[in-house]
Amino acid sequence: MHRAMTGGIIAIVAVALWGVASFFGLPSMVHMELAELAARTGYEVKKVEVRGTDKMDDAPVYTIALGQVDRSMLNVDLSAVQHDIARLSWVKEARVFRRLPETLVVDIIERTPAAVWQYKGLLTLIDESGVVLEPVVPGKQPALPLLIGENANRQAPRFAQLMEAAPALKPTLLGATWVGNRRWDVQFQSGETLALPEGDELAAAALVDFARLDGTHRLLGRGIQRFDMRDPDKFVMRMPKGKTPPAIVDEHRDVTQQPPEPETPASAPQALASRDQG
Repeated sequence: MHRAMTGGIIAIVAVALWGVASFFGLPSMVHMELAELAARTGYEVKKVEVRGTDKMDDAPVYTIALGQVDRSMLNVDLSAVQHDIARLSWVKEARVFRRLPETLVVDIIERTPAAVWQYKGLLTLIDESGVVLEPVVPGKQPALPLLIGENANRQAPRFAQLMEAAPALKPTLLGATWVGNRRWDVQFQSGETLALPEGDELAAAALVDFARLDGTHRLLGRGIQRFDMRDPDKFVMRMPKGKTPPAIVDEHRDVTQQPPEPETPASAPQALASRDQG
């Protein structure tokens, strides 16, 4: 017991001296000798504790942190370990610290999945900033909006902001296609497509107008194929063959009808998939 107490005191003194040496910028050899002394008295990495992971696979975090096992606690480069962990796709923030005498603790703040991005036939999970998190297995797609097209993931923050203009439409949303790297086609769960104009302000204004018209005339779920609001003065509807368009009069836009598409439209998920810009 006396030996254990002596070893503990030596380790504490070594840690204190290491801190002093770091503060005053003493030679690295002094650091090494103090670190080795601390390790000999039990102050070396024996355990790794990862906290804060939920949806992500924490195995890569352990792989990085376990690379420090059996190293003196004083020789662990916390900044380097933290940097390597922060580079993992799921990690939004990481903090690594020592819990003396033998544990390296990693605190993780995960990124939150916000949408699925489809491009060139591949599905990937992305967060609200458009950061790619991991591939999505076909058939096991989470209940998140589907963003389609080249660079659609990079537009995810702008699309989320766009939908905030008309929050009443959020529960009806299936996904959206980023068309020509300049504007959105919005797809609803009931199968309709809404073509929005270019530009954030014009697109938001059109979406607000559509939400107003839908609230007044219950447009969604009535079998209409497509709404086109790219022209700020017009509201164009495309009806299936043989179907009568709803009677709509609007003081802000001229309501017109387009000829029906030649073929029966695909179901909503199929329609979105067919419009992959890859």
